[in-house]
Amino acid sequence: MAISKKIQYAELDELRLDPKNPRLGRGNSGDDVTQERVLELMSSWTLEELAVSFLESGFWPQEALVVVNEELYGAPHLVVVEGNRRLAALIYLRDAISGRAASRKWAELAASAPAQTSLLTEIPYLRADSRQELQAFLGFRHVTGIKEWNPAEKAEYIAKLIEEQNMTYQQVMRKIGSKTPTVRQNYISYRLLLQMEDQEGISIQNVEDKFSVLFLSLRTSGVQKYLQIDIRAEPKEARLPVPQDRLEGLKNFALWLFGSEERPPLFTDSRLVDDFGVILDSPDAVAYLERADRPSFEVAFRMAGGDEPELVRLVDKAADNVELALSRAHLHRDSERLQSAVKRLSADARQLLRIFPAVKSQVEKEDEQAC
Repeated sequence: MAISKKIQYAELDELRLDPKNPRLGRGNSGDDVTQERVLELMSSWTLEELAVSFLESGFWPQEALVVVNEELYGAPHLVVVEGNRRLAALIYLRDAISGRAASRKWAELAASAPAQTSLLTEIPYLRADSRQELQAFLGFRHVTGIKEWNPAEKAEYIAKLIEEQNMTYQQVMRKIGSKTPTVRQNYISYRLLLQMEDQEGISIQNVEDKFSVLFLSLRTSGVQKYLQIDIRAEPKEARLPVPQDRLEGLKNFALWLFGSEERPPLFTDSRLVDDFGVILDSPDAVAYLERADRPSFEVAFRMAGGDEPELVRLVDKAADNVELALSRAHLHRDSERLQSAVKRLSADARQLLRIFPAVKSQVEKEDEQAC
């Protein structure tokens, strides 16, 4: 049985925070991370709100922690795999009640706590056989469920399933309830993050903070083409997504997308990721980005012809409005305001025809035939 259905109760000192919790971040998790360090890393996770809820409503059994009994720091312990925020909130509350409040807010919460609180002595938990048995539960809850991890944490979890449990994309998909292309893209994005980490001059913290932007960029053909990434690669081929001879391009890509201490990123609005892909699909725009000390996103986008759809939309809209005006213009031939507008339109139309001489020749030919 993966998770017991029988709720048990433990005292606070019997439980341990999980030093392998993906939310701690890649550089902060592992068997040797101390409980004090884990608690410190979790201090900004809005734990006070949980403590307030506990003091007002108690610890509901339906929110029981999920624990495994495993070796930690050389001895067996009940390690909380699901519910670390709840456990951390109780630890901070316990310390505050004992006179070791981490902040004024915790001191105030301790002052409002009942003299004898069962919160610290009767903590509900469900026991699981092993971490492996929890894969489906954690994957659905935090990757595709209602309590989602951050994008980088999701990708790291998926990578662990693939690399530590030798799962295929399809097996991970079935475990966590996601789609196979999403699983694949998460894995390749995570492996790309690790590849960036091995390169000098890349601000890996910026990449991790905006991992969702990295993930989204890989769906564009321009990024795939520039980095020579096979977005359909199986795990074995995807371990090093960018070929060795494209690592300089990877540095450029990271600089443009995430910036550095000396230079801001090329753009900051994640809605422009697809436009960034258009830029990288253009040799002229890429050459401009690579040679310019401070390249402009707008200039590169225009060089890539990225503004063409907007120009087409504007001209189409103008043509639609002219066609609408033609249906009633003859009723206002004496209007000076309308004549002025027609004069302006005529000048603009002549200028457009000069820009497109082939269209001008065709229009003139059609006029001759009409006569």
